[in-house]
Amino acid sequence: MRIAFRTSPNSIRPLESLILSSAGLHSRIAPFAGIAILICSAACTVPLAPGYRISKESREIQFVSGPAPELKIRGQFTLVNSGASNLKFIDVVVPPEKTFGLTDLRVEVDGRDIKPVPLPVELQYDHPNTLRIPFESTWEQKQKRELLIEYVLRSPDDLASGIKLSARTFSLGFRGWFVVLQPPDHALSPFPRRPDRTLVTIRTPANFLVLSRGTRAGVRKLGDEIETRYVVRIKDLAPFAVGGQYVESSSARHEGKSVVFWTLEPLKGDATASAQQIESAWNVMQTNFGPLDKNIRGPYVVESPELRNHVTGEAGPAAAAFPGGALVSSAALALGIDSEDFLDRVAHAIAHNWFGEQIYPAPFAALGLGEGLPEYATIVIDEARKGEAGRRRRVIEFLHKYDEASAKAVEIRLGVSKLSDSPEQRAISLAKAPLFFIALEDKCGEAPVRSALTRVVSLLRGQEVGYNDIRSAIEQTGGKDLAEFFRIWLYEPGIPKDFRAKYEPANESHP
Repeated sequence: MRIAFRTSPNSIRPLESLILSSAGLHSRIAPFAGIAILICSAACTVPLAPGYRISKESREIQFVSGPAPELKIRGQFTLVNSGASNLKFIDVVVPPEKTFGLTDLRVEVDGRDIKPVPLPVELQYDHPNTLRIPFESTWEQKQKRELLIEYVLRSPDDLASGIKLSARTFSLGFRGWFVVLQPPDHALSPFPRRPDRTLVTIRTPANFLVLSRGTRAGVRKLGDEIETRYVVRIKDLAPFAVGGQYVESSSARHEGKSVVFWTLEPLKGDATASAQQIESAWNVMQTNFGPLDKNIRGPYVVESPELRNHVTGEAGPAAAAFPGGALVSSAALALGIDSEDFLDRVAHAIAHNWFGEQIYPAPFAALGLGEGLPEYATIVIDEARKGEAGRRRRVIEFLHKYDEASAKAVEIRLGVSKLSDSPEQRAISLAKAPLFFIALEDKCGEAPVRSALTRVVSLLRGQEVGYNDIRSAIEQTGGKDLAEFFRIWLYEPGIPKDFRAKYEPANESHP
């Protein structure tokens, strides 16, 4: 059994930073705080359990063009057995084949090929996508091991794919695509401590533009390819990568600001007005929910030709977040970059940078938080642009969407709704979820709610977040007991009458 307060395996931050910064969300880790502090204080003295650290790490991404383009991924690690006992194996989580199209997995330990094996049957259910790497000889304490893991990612059939890949473009978010080394199976074994710096190298055709997390450390021409290197520090979130045969539209920059469009063909017309709207949405998010990343000065809007709606899987106009901007489908660009529909989709994707990339929802809250928070943020953006009238208009729109959707299906309670629900039932939850956060503002005040969400984003960066985390933060900031409020909105069907009475025109009636 492993301790529940560990950081997400996809986070690049050490456990200590969460322990030291999470006083405001004490309910999340309080049961284990004593053990956690003991582990941290003892980390430099006598090890308490089996464990190891990563003294050196690098990641490589290579785009390979062709009829079926692919990404070759390579991870190299220098490991040190820093724990209390010798080890005979380590476990690693690999990208799921269904969502990342993983194939051609190869592992080396100290230069020798090793065949990973499945976990024992009794562990497989709780640890999906985890493989075991056995050692040919026992890994003794204080001994180093060199680990190499290589594999290929291809576009899978799953419409909710975690990889976007076409003949001329690719994108990888910061979760799921890279292997995650696991701690030994012991209650006191922490995740392996990472090095202060990780080198990320991206190799593409020479005519590609590339973005990644961290500080750019150099570019090297290799024939008809180019190699771009980034340094990612321990305090940063995990790396992402976006690249393609793009044209950067100089007209997208206005007055020296850093809104940038990357498209496969040059934009037609003047993009200044659109850039101003997108910059405004970005600034509203930073003002209300805190800064995103000091290395990201402003949003990029990047074309991803075959992008689909990440909730429904439908083709057509779509936008999705990547750290530092928005991916947009070719169909979305065809709407016109100054159109209200296009700008709304981009604003929603930008909001996902805070509520989906900075933090991400627990599986049971993937719909209510994963989509509700970004949609609520678009209401905040509209309010900043158009005042209280803009806020009220958007609330009424969501109320009408809720009523229309409720007439077609039986509502599933918001607190247990899932992305796997029927499209008709998802439509009900997608309309109700942002209204839940507006109702929170009405009860507690805008400032306490937004301050609490800023705190959640700051303290739990890269972490999984659930309804209890949100409730705890807002209760501490606003000083109100929200148990009954959360029960009504999350576990009872319908929209509370007092909320309807506040926002709906008096001459309208609804079920």
